[in-house]
Amino acid sequence: MAQGLTHRIATPDDAPALAEVMAAAIAELQKGFLDPAQIESSRTIMGLDRQLLIDGTYFVVEDAGRIAGCGGWSRRATLYGGDHTPGRDAALLDPATEPARVRAMYTHPDFARRGVGRLILQLCEAAARAEGFRRVELMATLSGRALYSQCGYEDIEAIEDARGGAAVPLVRMGKAI
Repeated sequence: MAQGLTHRIATPDDAPALAEVMAAAIAELQKGFLDPAQIESSRTIMGLDRQLLIDGTYFVVEDAGRIAGCGGWSRRATLYGGDHTPGRDAALLDPATEPARVRAMYTHPDFARRGVGRLILQLCEAAARAEGFRRVELMATLSGRALYSQCGYEDIEAIEDARGGAAVPLVRMGKAI
């Protein structure tokens, strides 16, 4: 584990603090990858999914009590998006035939490139594997794609999501676990 980082399962009481981390990550870490209109559009298609908190599949990574990042996995069909994102699907996945989802990965800009994302991926993959899943999939932002590639994820398809106004490029990625 990266030095000084601890982790725990998020609770519904964490939601306001998690939303702040997500907003900071969306605003700052996508600069250089997206233009301002695309970053604003990202707020519609990304964010907190309270179902992950209810399911107990969402992790908080902390450094000296401060949230450094968050992310989780899901046994549900929704691949990405927050509570407010249209088109969500809470149907349960079949671990024998369908991939688990890695969901809502965010690192606070103050903690970028310090092992937070890698730790969350390891936690998610181990938890999904423990429930019988053999594969995981995620929808990567352009800013997160390099990390996922370094962690063994492979591109499945590139899409653009314009539900927030401006088209945001995303890449669906997967990995055997």
